[in-house]
Amino acid sequence: MTAIIETPAGRTTLPTSTKRVTLREVADAAGLSPAAVSYALRGIQVSPQTQERVRKLADELGYEAHPIARALASGRTGMVGILGPSLEDLWQQRLVAEAGRALLARDRYALVLDPGGDPARQRMLAAQLRDQQVDGLIVSPVDPSDPFWSVLASELAVVSIGDALGDASTAGEVLFDNRRGVREALEHLHRLKHTRIAVLRPPGSPTNDRPAEVFVSAEAKRLGLEVLVVSSPYELDEATAIARGVFSSARPPTAAFCFSDSIAYGVYAAAGELEIEIPQQLSVVGYDDNPVSALLAPPLTTFAWDCERLAEEAVAMVVAAIDGKRVRRRRVVIEPVLRTRDSTAPRAAVRQRMRV
Repeated sequence: MTAIIETPAGRTTLPTSTKRVTLREVADAAGLSPAAVSYALRGIQVSPQTQERVRKLADELGYEAHPIARALASGRTGMVGILGPSLEDLWQQRLVAEAGRALLARDRYALVLDPGGDPARQRMLAAQLRDQQVDGLIVSPVDPSDPFWSVLASELAVVSIGDALGDASTAGEVLFDNRRGVREALEHLHRLKHTRIAVLRPPGSPTNDRPAEVFVSAEAKRLGLEVLVVSSPYELDEATAIARGVFSSARPPTAAFCFSDSIAYGVYAAAGELEIEIPQQLSVVGYDDNPVSALLAPPLTTFAWDCERLAEEAVAMVVAAIDGKRVRRRRVVIEPVLRTRDSTAPRAAVRQRMRV
């Protein structure tokens, strides 16, 4: 099959196939040199009338700039890497989806890799993204104190989500107010008369920047709480196994605060296996208000972090840095909102109900 295109040079017949239309074919149809067509498509060195004519003709022919050629011409690939801690975490999946949509709206594309909660693997994947010449990187670090981030930020536009990257000169930071989140979670359980609380934190290297190592111990001391901090994977079966060990002990905690709703799902599963009733015998608090959390039985008390705004802010920062524009705000702090649901109850009332 063929297509007939009317051009200034007369009718041009081109095959209609799945083969990519070349710049030379557009130039022949336009009666211009390939260089002139390239300038017109890039909006430089030719008249606005020629730019409009060439772009219209390119659209009619179905021309698309080859990504490698476009990268060589502009020095950019149009790709932005996204690295979270682990895609086993449902909230991270949601964040990646939001960031991908925000990038696409700016004519950029996301390249997503999964480090599986391993700081060494995250470092390796970040180096691979750099070597593949992504234009920028959005990262939620497993180990924010890793010196590698300072090196990477000197070579690439990097925006950090969740935790600051030490002394790295990043293009921007979208941080969680973890101090407030931890304080409100533990105060909520303290008001409900819980004094022995299990804190299940995500995997990764303990660092001075992580909330489980800093804010939990400080708030527990202030409130007079006995806190057991345990590392738990995001993956359901593994999180369930960790929780099973915690709550089958001789002196189990009466409440759990999980630094991810995905980890809280493991607590629910373990409680079901051990015939522990939530909230009658165990109160549970999550941390990121995944949509599934409101559908649990009972619905999970957790925190909302405005994922859409978080992704939009991070993408705006990295794109501005890539384009050489001034970043409007280099640091944004996202405040948590506690969503109190039916997974928490007063400990004193729990004991009374259990005696009945």
